[in-house]
Amino acid sequence: MRSLLPLLHRWFGLFMAVFLFVSGLTGAIISWDHELDEALNPSMYKASWEGETATALMLANQLEAQAPNTVVTFLPLVIEQGHALNLFVKERSADTALDYNQIALNPGTGEVQASRMWGAVSLSRENLLPFLYKLHYSMHLPDIGGLETGVLLMGIVGIVWVLDCLVVLWISFPARRSWRKSFAFRFKSGGYKLNFDLHRSGGVWLWFFMLILAITSVSMNLGFQVVRPLVNSVSPLTPSPFETAPFSEYSTPLYSREQILERALAEIEERELDLSSPLGGIFFARDYNVYGVGFFEGGNSHGDGGLGNPWFYFSGEDGRYLGASLPGEGSAGDIFMQAQFPLHSGRILGVTGRVIVSFLGLMVAVFSVTGVIIWMRKRRARAAQSLRAECA
Repeated sequence: MRSLLPLLHRWFGLFMAVFLFVSGLTGAIISWDHELDEALNPSMYKASWEGETATALMLANQLEAQAPNTVVTFLPLVIEQGHALNLFVKERSADTALDYNQIALNPGTGEVQASRMWGAVSLSRENLLPFLYKLHYSMHLPDIGGLETGVLLMGIVGIVWVLDCLVVLWISFPARRSWRKSFAFRFKSGGYKLNFDLHRSGGVWLWFFMLILAITSVSMNLGFQVVRPLVNSVSPLTPSPFETAPFSEYSTPLYSREQILERALAEIEERELDLSSPLGGIFFARDYNVYGVGFFEGGNSHGDGGLGNPWFYFSGEDGRYLGASLPGEGSAGDIFMQAQFPLHSGRILGVTGRVIVSFLGLMVAVFSVTGVIIWMRKRRARAAQSLRAECA
């Protein structure tokens, strides 16, 4: 077993190296995606106006009336002073394809002041942060036959990473008498010895955090395919509306956003829930004909701190209540699933957590590079030994 595990670690590491290097570096950056994107693209986020503004709902309705083939898929409901209304859109039908999916409206005039295709393969100023964000979880690999191949591949990388974390813990402590070496760094020695210690000892010190990142990366990419079924076998999960709703491309809702918001408020009143945050946003999952209504402060759609924001789900076809995700409520499995994105992004601890995740992302990249260097050195040593044996 001792001889097999190092071999597994070697091939696991070589398989993951490039993917983890890229996802580690991009993860360190996108922990601050909103702040960096706003600095690079003020026209997407900043706006100035005088006097009163229309409501977010009115502005969205006006946009859809002016562009009939456009449907708003995410709409923040809180208009922040000095900020543009930043919403996401899709084409209503296959007749006309849009060359953008994100729009910034001036709340005072309702005019489109900026637009872009979020996630486009481009290093331009306007697309840089969305490009890095999508690169992080999909490598920008194209979909094949309706399958998100990049998302699936990175999910498989995550599974291998979880397995490798378990292997690493075992091989890092080969004997009781030498356990201290697995925590030490030979800074004075430098060179290869320090490279080796950065890889081994650094991995030991940060092992628990690496395991969390690995597990949550599987949850982010293969949640419905792998993680939810596994968790559900241990602790029954509340069914997700996206598991039960039929897939229907280009579905058209029969209920308006205004009607759904009324139903959300009525549902809260009926259940006597005491939510501390206001109506924050509403999304429409067009391919499932499902609305989601979230409660959060303006600009906090990611849910900084804790287990995220409360969300309520409704059918766009008949307005039926489909369920809710309330932070900290439900089965143990529900709470585990609620924690996946907050843990992976660090947002469970607010700004402090995001700083930690940025550091961990850099260390993931370091482990990838140092691991490849160790492999290359050992490979050269084995080649030299073979050559000497042949010449002997």
